[in-house]
This record gives sequence, structure tokens and C-alpha cells, in this order.
Amino acid sequence: MTFFNGLSAFSITPTDAAGRVDTVLLARLLDRIVSAGADSIGLLGSTGGYAFLSREERRRAVDAAMASVGGKIPVIVGVGALRTDEAEALARDAKAAGADGLLLAPMSYTPLTQDEVFQHMVSVAAAGGLPLCVYNNPGTTHFVFSDDLIARLAKVPDVVAIKMPLPADGDIRGELSRLRAMTPAGFSIGYSGDWGAAQSLLSGGDAWYSVVAGLLPAEALALTRAAIAGDSAEAERLGQAFEPLWTLFKAFGSFRVMYAIAALLDLCHLVPPRPILPLSPADILRVKAALESLGVEG
Repeated sequence: MTFFNGLSAFSITPTDAAGRVDTVLLARLLDRIVSAGADSIGLLGSTGGYAFLSREERRRAVDAAMASVGGKIPVIVGVGALRTDEAEALARDAKAAGADGLLLAPMSYTPLTQDEVFQHMVSVAAAGGLPLCVYNNPGTTHFVFSDDLIARLAKVPDVVAIKMPLPADGDIRGELSRLRAMTPAGFSIGYSGDWGAAQSLLSGGDAWYSVVAGLLPAEALALTRAAIAGDSAEAERLGQAFEPLWTLFKAFGSFRVMYAIAALLDLCHLVPPRPILPLSPADILRVKAALESLGVEG
């Protein structure tokens, strides 16, 4: 599926303290992504705080997104949930709203086995009936996909892509070579971990699933296009400007930093869902300085 390529921008989901989605603000954020020319929108991913939202609010977010940007840009909706039947229901909701694709992480409280995750993914893919991207995010789920599991899932109908974390050894090219040998032609392998984005694309990755593109889509797109074109010098130049921001992402987690960026850009003035706490005033000044290094006035 071609929309699992290029830059996928993951938006925050603006909500009030009770977890009710502000659909007007959400539409405004998504419109900025469309205007910048990103390749797809990642809705209700980790950056979108999907785990903090009820099914009703997640459905409202998808409905609002499709009303605002549906047909203009592919929208990939996160449908992760603790129970398989809940994730199936979320997948059906997304399809009914007109979403283009699904993103599924193996959320858990009890640690899951490889076969349990396989069966979970198969069931949700069948329920949704849309192209599905496996969300391999051990930093939040604490589940590690084996190569064998990825190869099994790549043969499942409707499972067409995987969103990978950056490899611990830094050998993206080697990992891509290994996984491509085990998966069907056309199966999309993309990466998250914004600080490794340029390298993942230069190494042959299909997509950058980007946190920062949710609020800085034009800047992220310039880096994406340079890397996809194989212009390593330009990608390095653009990447250097992002380094102060990547440092903050690593120090505080990108979720907290994104709320600070949204406020500094005067896009929305909200705090993350509790128990997540906002950054301190001193750390917000560091975010402001990081934005200035990108030529963005905060």
C-alpha cells in the first residue's frame, strides 16, 4: 500500500481534563499537516494518546479527522487496546468512519507470548478489513517482536506494513536486509524514533512514522524528501538543526515535549493527560531554544 511510505505525521489529540476530544482543535492541527504535503496522518498513535481515551472519544476523533481531511490525505488510525474484542471494535469503528488504514500495537498488562500477539493481530486485521500496519513499540508495550513473528504476520491478509523502533545496534541497513529476505515483496518496513529518521530512510526504509511532523510538518518533510532522494549531505544538514529537539525527546519523552511545542507555537494550550505532567518552565525554555535552532519562532 503506497500510503505506508514517506512521511507519516502523528498528531497529538487535544482533549480537556476529562478526556473529551476538542474536535475543532484537532481539525486545525490536521489541516496544517495536509497543507505541508505530508504523505499520511497517523491518528491516535502514541503521540495521540490513544491509551488515555475511551472508545467513544476515539471514535469522535476519527469522525472529526475524516470530516476535516478525509480524501485529502490517507489517515491511519491506531486501534490498540488491552482486549482483542475491544481492538476489533475500534478497528470496525475506524473503517466505518472512512479511515484508510490501521495501526495496531500489542498493548498488555500481562506479558504476552509471540503466539498470543500473532492471534491478536490476525483477529483485529480480519475485523477491520483495512490495510494494517503492525506497531512494534517495545518502549511502551514492553513486547519484542521476533523476526519469525514479523515474517508470520507479513503473510496475513491485510497486514501490509510494520512500524519498527530503531535497532539497538544502529544497523538499520542490516536489519532491513534481514527482514526483507523474510517478508513478501511490497511489505512496507518503516521506522519511528525521530532522531534516526534520516538514517532509516537513507538506509532504504519505506516510511518515517514521525512524532515531530505532527506539529512541524514542513520541517520534517524537507528532511524526509532529502533522505528519500539519497541526498545524505542535505539530510545531514537538516538533521543537525533537529538535534537539540532530539535531545529533549530522549530526555523527557516526545509526548511531553510535543505539548510544550503546541503551546509555544500557539496552536493549543493544553496539558498532557494525567498522570503525565507537563514540562517545567525551565524545560519549556529549552524547547523554545530547540525550536529556534530550526528557525521556528516559539
